[in-house]
Amino acid sequence: MTISIILPDLRGGGAERVMLDIAHEFARLGHEVELVLMQGVGDYLPEAQKNFTIVDLAIPRARSIFSPLARYLRRRQPAVLIVAMWPLTAVVPIIARLSGYRGRILVTEHGILSKQYGDWGVLHNLILRLSTFVGYRFAHCRVGVSQGVCLDMSNVACLKRDRIVTIYNPIRRAISPKSVDVKVANSIWRGKGPRILTVGNLKLVKNHPLLLRAFAALPLHEAQLMLLGQGHNLAELQALSVELGVSDRVIFAGFHPDPSSFYATADLFVLSSDREGFGNVIVEALSFGLPVVSTDCPSGPAEILQKGQFGRLVPVGNASALALAMTEALEAPVDQNALICRAEEFAPEIAAQKYLELLGLT
Repeated sequence: MTISIILPDLRGGGAERVMLDIAHEFARLGHEVELVLMQGVGDYLPEAQKNFTIVDLAIPRARSIFSPLARYLRRRQPAVLIVAMWPLTAVVPIIARLSGYRGRILVTEHGILSKQYGDWGVLHNLILRLSTFVGYRFAHCRVGVSQGVCLDMSNVACLKRDRIVTIYNPIRRAISPKSVDVKVANSIWRGKGPRILTVGNLKLVKNHPLLLRAFAALPLHEAQLMLLGQGHNLAELQALSVELGVSDRVIFAGFHPDPSSFYATADLFVLSSDREGFGNVIVEALSFGLPVVSTDCPSGPAEILQKGQFGRLVPVGNASALALAMTEALEAPVDQNALICRAEEFAPEIAAQKYLELLGLT
């Protein structure tokens, strides 16, 4: 079967990584995969070009997608459309039906839309609700990457909760990094103190200022903190690290397509987000046997960590609680096998099989 996955682009984000990993698994199972992008750009594009057919619609905004997508569908007639991220999840099903497309359509959301766009104004909120109300109903299947995302989809689109399926994100198994990569990672870490890692784009929702304040409050004065990611908040976060007096122990390492060597050389993983659709990086950390501390933000972390069974959860926005949990995690014994086994439950073949079953392709 030809499966077309429609995305805005292939920038280095969690949703893009997830859809690429699902694409790899579909291909392994013998399906032909095409990645249909609004714009053929992004950190993951070189990887995608080596493995899949790339269709670049070359459009700047979703509102310009109607004609290019309709032409593509009439020409290729893929068996399945998988569409990720609003507004594409609302617009594409409508276009597909109007263009006479007869295949199956699955839409999947990776974030909590009501929170993500909550401060965009009344008009935007109305557009969000109306578009999902219509678009979701034109799709054959609707998927959320956590129970919390599914509930939000239900509320936003006024759709019964049982018409939305939860499929947790596929996360690749930990692969021991090459010795040369480990050497590079070790050279980026500073000093000999405990190594604390966070991975993610440097954007407001990740609340890295909270993490910096918690780190500054740690009694472990030799500890190091590495922020692996890129974003517009870099200068602001660097300035805050200076203000807090920890700039000599905070490392802004930038974006790395494969963060394996950093997970492998860290002692603790921390997530300080205000919200997460799922929290891919938590599973990635668990797969390396890393202890995890996370804010108990909506909606993925508590589901992944099973309400604290596989990691520590702290209230959102509470720097003191975060600092205490980080200290306790660094001092406590770690059952690495239990953490790795938990991560195995999010293996790519499990998620891919669930997608194919939902689409009737098994």
